[in-house]
Amino acid sequence: MAARKLTRRAGRDAAGAFLAEGRQAVREALADPASVREVFATEAAAAASADLLAASPLPVRLVTDKAAASLSETVSPQGLVAVCALRDVPAEQVLATPPRLAVALAELNDPGNAGTVLRTADACGAGAVVFGAGSADPFGGKAVRASAGSLFHLDVVRSAPLEPLVGKLQAAGVAVLAADGGGEASLDELDDVLAGPVLWLFGNEARGVPPALAAAADARVRVPMRGRAESLNLAAAAAICLYATQLAQR
Repeated sequence: MAARKLTRRAGRDAAGAFLAEGRQAVREALADPASVREVFATEAAAAASADLLAASPLPVRLVTDKAAASLSETVSPQGLVAVCALRDVPAEQVLATPPRLAVALAELNDPGNAGTVLRTADACGAGAVVFGAGSADPFGGKAVRASAGSLFHLDVVRSAPLEPLVGKLQAAGVAVLAADGGGEASLDELDDVLAGPVLWLFGNEARGVPPALAAAADARVRVPMRGRAESLNLAAAAAICLYATQLAQR
């Protein structure tokens, strides 16, 4: 089955396609029927999702449990998979019409975090998420599942050089903020900045935003913590920063 090659990034890039597994992801994929190339389901999954699959623009291909498992990276495959066209957009598209809220991820490694940040960005009204060169692939199975369908709601840019992007967005009037636990600016003191167009930079889970990129930002921003926790993990910090921005921009 050619679709098996899509479980690897090289296969996804070569085919220009990725796998969306599970009812939620397939539902969001089918909301844009032109992007769906194939739909696979086990008999049990097809029966359980008959209402959803009635909207499929293509005949559903029934497959065995073993074949469905070969398309999944989970311990318990859901038996329902759509092959979708890659949704990555060129960075120039984001630069042409910068959204009021966007996210850039620098050297982020964990695909679960990639999908979680995508989901949070979508929930907070962001228009784009940019994955810098060397970051996890947002179209890998774990990232797609963690995004819970939000991957289909945003502009996604992959493998972008971030420093030129930052400079061009700043020139367009976008405030670039680097999340940094030791940052000189406190999130709760930036309402005026957050009310305008903002690009948030989030970095590697262990190393944070690369120093050169953080230095190019308009401010390095810390989340104020009143308790005794030493730090926040990346997904939690991103959720707080993006939610605070949403509140300021509404």
